[in-house]
Amino acid sequence: MSSPFRSLSSRQRHAFAACFLGWSLDAFDYFILVFCVSAVAADFRVARSAVVEALALTLAFRPIGAFLFGMMADRFGRRPTLMFNIASYSLLELACAFAGSMHTLLVLRALFGIAMGGEWGVGAALAFETLPKENRGFFSGLLQEGYAVGYLVAAAAYALLFPWFSHFTWHGHDFGWRGMFLVGAVPALLVFYIGGKVEESPAWQERGELEERTLPKVGLRKGLLQYAGTFVFLVLLMTGFNAFSHGTQDLYPTFLQKDHGFSAQLTGAIAILYNVGALAGGMFFGSLSERIGRKRAIILAALLALPMIPLYALSHSVFSLAVGAFAMQFMVQGAWGVVPAWLSELSPGPVRATFPGLAYQLGNLISSQNNEIQSRAAEHFGRGYGWVLAVTVAIVACYLAVVAAFGRESRGADLTAT
Repeated sequence: MSSPFRSLSSRQRHAFAACFLGWSLDAFDYFILVFCVSAVAADFRVARSAVVEALALTLAFRPIGAFLFGMMADRFGRRPTLMFNIASYSLLELACAFAGSMHTLLVLRALFGIAMGGEWGVGAALAFETLPKENRGFFSGLLQEGYAVGYLVAAAAYALLFPWFSHFTWHGHDFGWRGMFLVGAVPALLVFYIGGKVEESPAWQERGELEERTLPKVGLRKGLLQYAGTFVFLVLLMTGFNAFSHGTQDLYPTFLQKDHGFSAQLTGAIAILYNVGALAGGMFFGSLSERIGRKRAIILAALLALPMIPLYALSHSVFSLAVGAFAMQFMVQGAWGVVPAWLSELSPGPVRATFPGLAYQLGNLISSQNNEIQSRAAEHFGRGYGWVLAVTVAIVACYLAVVAAFGRESRGADLTAT
């Protein structure tokens, strides 16, 4: 595993580290609310589905961030845009700790979605325009699983800190979940690392003077028209991918607590375990895509998720659920591990910070109601969350495999050309 890193220069290592940490901490801030759904609902005296709406709003507003921050990165550079983006989502996370009503929290989570939506495209452009094409699949898997690392850190923080924060109150409100959002402001410190250690993308620098840097304005419009087929394909693909990840992850802590009565500590421990599986899966299938191709690796991982359904969603013992969750996220995030490389390779150079990120987040928008549908279905039919999760995996895994089969193989594409 260390060999690919030894081949990197200092510039490449710092660029990758910044993008990995930016994505990890972005996910950390998102998943804090996932673990606190029940606590927020109790504090504001609303149904869990009302809190889940905040998750849906975050996902729905992410395309705006992908568009705005992507254009900024294509025009002004990846590095300064990434710094501004991380500072934005960190400050919004901090503001959530002081929300006085459910309505205020919904507004803040929508704004957080804009900031969150910009990080992936900008970070992926900086990383893959800086890294060599050799071992791109490995770094793709590792970079994407920064999301799993963020989930893992959120799970650990929830298990360790939430019980302690819950001993306090704030203006008559439960401080437990608010304390978690205070912790969520820590990513702002990453801005100082990027400012001191990370250099601009070589591909962006090669564009030259101002007249060339105005190209992205035209490039975005022409790129969406000239590559309309590819763009539509990527949106359909990312719709499936977002339903695959959020449909299997976001309500799983609620499933463990509501259907099985697990404590915060046990829920957090299982979440840590299945995020270790996610991290391993991303690196495994990302590396595998260097040998069998991007789309074959995605199809394989998606189809292998199907046999994991009984253990993941329909079993009852702690051991079975933990093993099932580990195996499921190994496959789900294994498929995801190929995404950064594949989307970057399929995107035109002048709009590489906008094109893949926008497709990614439009897919998020289309699938943004997935969590709310799952939550309302579980509440309406009264059969718990397990069967809802099982049906979600069965449908989405098959959809993803079919859509990916129509994609163009792009392994080894040259990303230095602008």
